[in-house]
Amino acid sequence: MAKTTSTSLFPILPQTPVGIARMAAEAEHADDGHLIEFKKLKVRSILNKSVSKRQLSLAYSINPYRGCEFGCKYCYARYTHEFMAPKAQLAPREDELTAVDFRDPLVFERMIFLKQNAAWLLEQELKKIDPRDEVALGTATDPYQPIERRAKITRSLLEVFARKEGYRLGIVTKSRLIERDIDLLVEVARRNTLVVHVTITTPDAALARLLEPRAPRPDLRFQAVKRLREAGIVAGVFGSPLLPGITDNEEALDGMARRSAAVGASFFAAHPLFLKPCSRPTYLSFVREHFPALQADYAKRFATTDFAGREYRERLAKMVDRACRRYGLGKRSSDALLTRNEEGGGKRPTQSAGTKARQQRLFA
Repeated sequence: MAKTTSTSLFPILPQTPVGIARMAAEAEHADDGHLIEFKKLKVRSILNKSVSKRQLSLAYSINPYRGCEFGCKYCYARYTHEFMAPKAQLAPREDELTAVDFRDPLVFERMIFLKQNAAWLLEQELKKIDPRDEVALGTATDPYQPIERRAKITRSLLEVFARKEGYRLGIVTKSRLIERDIDLLVEVARRNTLVVHVTITTPDAALARLLEPRAPRPDLRFQAVKRLREAGIVAGVFGSPLLPGITDNEEALDGMARRSAAVGASFFAAHPLFLKPCSRPTYLSFVREHFPALQADYAKRFATTDFAGREYRERLAKMVDRACRRYGLGKRSSDALLTRNEEGGGKRPTQSAGTKARQQRLFA
């Protein structure tokens, strides 16, 4: 009698991906760029409840894209692509060798997912939240990365906010493409509270090209701040992350604050670098190649933690504060920047302690 194995009687079938992994597996090809593939991603929600471990108490976040073309060496969001990977198969599949490894940090910048029906989803979900809660656009991936020029998902979301009243929206971007939407931003700001944060880590174009290889030049970002301010939009410079031994000194911060003031920025803010496991390979490789003398310092700083120490954080905060005072720049988390009448000369609304606290948490 032929020997029968348990495998033939009870074959172990490959697990079907579930949740976001299933959506990623079913994503349709959308477009191709230089070494970048774009896929359409069907999602059930566009508004995400936010709880940050970095003491950034945002109520909700929106990221129109999953993955980011800019390829910033210090990016802390690379780990989010890991959720796109299916769980390990119980039995190997023939195509497993050619499957995308979403745990590879570089896949985050080479495979970008475009969230479908984003505007319709936002329209439905805004009805369910307290308008006083902050909504942050672009917390993990840049809402104005190059594909937005064609996809216009971010613009479609702004069109929704432009029809609403009383909401609180903050935008974070490194891109001058935001200038395209100034018409909508003006309308959003007229009917809601809007604060735009343009991230500029350094005014040094050569250093920026190494750190953020596919992001616009720093001078173009400063110009974007100027144009936003000329349109009456509350906009400032976000100088994070401050890089130990590279951009975390008094001279560098003074230069950033001075340039911010020169373009009329509403505020300047900057916080220290933190290194999640997903960003260590790319960032520490950058340090090893371009700042080898700093390797030992980084190894010591981040040996047991992803975050900067308290004493270091407080020292940097004082340096930033001095730079802001020197050039008459506001603080990003100050109540004045989050009040619609900030520059209008009108009477400021009476605020409860809870409302004021919520205002001061926007990207603080």
